Order: sequence, then C-alpha cells, then structure tokens
Amino acid sequence: MIEKVKEIVLEASRLMATDAFEIEEKDGMANIVTSSDVAVQDFLCKHLAAILPESGFLCEEKDMNDMSHECTWIIDPIDGTANYSRGIAQSAICVGLRKGSEMQLGMVYIPITGELFFAEKGKGAYLEMIDCETKTTVKPARRINVSQRSFNNSLMCTALPVYHKEHAAVCSAIINDTFPLINDLRRFGACAPELCYVAMGRCELYFEYILSPWDYAAASLILTEAGGIITDLEGNAVTCVDPCGLVAGNSPDNHRRLLDIVHKHYRK
Repeated sequence: MIEKVKEIVLEASRLMATDAFEIEEKDGMANIVTSSDVAVQDFLCKHLAAILPESGFLCEEKDMNDMSHECTWIIDPIDGTANYSRGIAQSAICVGLRKGSEMQLGMVYIPITGELFFAEKGKGAYLEMIDCETKTTVKPARRINVSQRSFNNSLMCTALPVYHKEHAAVCSAIINDTFPLINDLRRFGACAPELCYVAMGRCELYFEYILSPWDYAAASLILTEAGGIITDLEGNAVTCVDPCGLVAGNSPDNHRRLLDIVHKHYRK
C-alpha cells in the first residue's frame, strides 16, 4: 500500500509544477484555493479510490466529506496554498488513511525540497529524498525520530490564526508566555511540514489554535511513529475528523509544559 500511495503522490505533484495556476478566494485573501489544489485533489481521489475500492474521502476542496466507510482517505492537496502561490518552499501534499477510529498511513511530500515523509501504524516514520524533476529516489528512506532536546533548548513551530483572527489575542498570549522559556520560534506557514520537522528532530514543539483535520491527519501519524506526542488543546487524542487546536512535543514532559501554558489562556 505505501509504495502505491507514494507513486500516486509523486505523480500528483507534477500538477504543482506550473506557473499557470489560477487563484480564487474562499473567504478573503487569507484563505485561497488555486487551480493546482483542485487538480491535485482530483488526481489523488481518482487513483486512491482505485487501489482501495469502497473507501471514503475527507478533503479540503469541493466539500468532500464521506466518512461512512470503514476506510477514509484524508487529503490536503496542497497544505500551505498561500506559500505555494508565492513560490515559498513549505507547501506539501498530504495523504492520510484512517481505518475505523485510527490513522493507519500518513504521507507528506514537499515537492520543492524533495522531502517525502511517511509512516504506517506500528512501523515507524521515515524520510526519503526525491529528485524534484524526475520524481525518483535520491536518498533511500531512513527512519526518523524526534530529538531529545530539553524544553529550554526547543524550537517551537506556531502561527497566529489567520482564518480566525478573533482569536489572535489568546494565541499571542500563549506564544508570549512560551517564548522566554524556549530557544526560539519558527513560522513556516504549513502545518504538515512543521509537524514533520518535529518528527525528524529539527524542531521540538508545535502549537496552533485551530486547524482542520486534513491539515494534520497525515502528519500526526508520522509524528507519533517518530516518538512524538500530539493532542488537542485539552490534552485529548486527536480524532483526525474534527477541527481542533494542536499541541505537540518531542517528549511527554515537553508536551506537558507547553500544554500547561496553553491552559492558562485557553477556554473551550
């Protein structure tokens, strides 16, 4: 299954290699969709349905929400569309497979850097390097793990809620309380790559106030298979079905310290 999904994702990424995409606003310029988003999603749905008949789909574009099947593909055709539309590297194709109530497969591919992250439940998390032009392997898949860095030596990926700016004040308060206690902050502009960076040890913490399931589903499995911790803002396991906020860490202690700061400000 993982090799078939990999082939489909890499082929879909060719549809992003164009400057001739159109941009439409969904809810103002903070939330846009490109013609590449739609093309990639259509391609993924067609070919993933072929390898797993009777599966459902939960996707960002076209209001696709069919979770009445035992297996559901959760897809963000381009995570970081704003980055993609401006030629910024951090944009990714995200494909997750949920069976029953648990994620079974996650894949995040960043075409501009050639980084292909993937995981299957119980089998660890991996990073394979792909040639951006030929879509062939440059460096074979290697297992990745979270870092062992302490809280005060952590980099935290975070963002203000661009789609829900009414929550900017509480997010700012959480970030302001955390910043003096850690090494530094990072804001890459795409959830899935950031969670993968925690999984591979580039960063140690992650916080964002509200996200849709396609933003985090695929990367959440990659992170946990790499030894990381991820929950919603109340400390509960993520369902990968509903919108929620995220707190993630490279260790239980670091996750708990960040969650405690969130709880000082967060109200359900």
